[in-house]
Amino acid sequence: MKRCVIVGGADINHYRRIKNKMTNNDFVIYCDSGLRHRRKLGKEPNLIVGDFDSYDDPKLPVETITLPTVKDDTDTVYAVKEALRRDFDHFLLIGVIGGRLDHTLGNVSILLKLDSLGKKAMIIDDYSEMSVVSRRPAEIEDSFAYFSLMNIDGSPEGITIRNAKYELDHAEIPCDYQYGVSNEVMAGKTATVTVDRGQILLIKDY
Repeated sequence: MKRCVIVGGADINHYRRIKNKMTNNDFVIYCDSGLRHRRKLGKEPNLIVGDFDSYDDPKLPVETITLPTVKDDTDTVYAVKEALRRDFDHFLLIGVIGGRLDHTLGNVSILLKLDSLGKKAMIIDDYSEMSVVSRRPAEIEDSFAYFSLMNIDGSPEGITIRNAKYELDHAEIPCDYQYGVSNEVMAGKTATVTVDRGQILLIKDY
């Protein structure tokens, strides 16, 4: 399955960790100021998207979609929609967490949208990996320091956690009481998370 990697303009400090998650077969879309990460990531764009209000168009010899500055979609959201139009089913978003909280929350919500469309998607930042658990079980290896489950849309029911320090059995985590923070995988085990209905955000901390 060919993967689309979308690069936003939020800070990245641990480039090596993120580079290790990328492959030569990835289709890479840089969004506006995400282009500032191009050299340190060592990945040339297959597509550039942006209104170039925060970064000058580098005029590279690759396909570039120049957006208006007045629009409903952020550059990152537009890039996701463009990748969907190109029939990608697998997404990795980087450089989309940190800085402005409104952009961070908006970018996390992209995971909900992609999951609802049956797409595989993950966000990686300097500290964690984020994905949505819904139809399929999720696994967390004991190499992660912590993991958390966050209710970000009010929908999840029947949350079950196994092989973790704090387990759940068909429970609920309400939006106004996020008690699913900083769980730990049992040593030598692989934790699993399942949801009977709805979607929940899984954050795995390095």
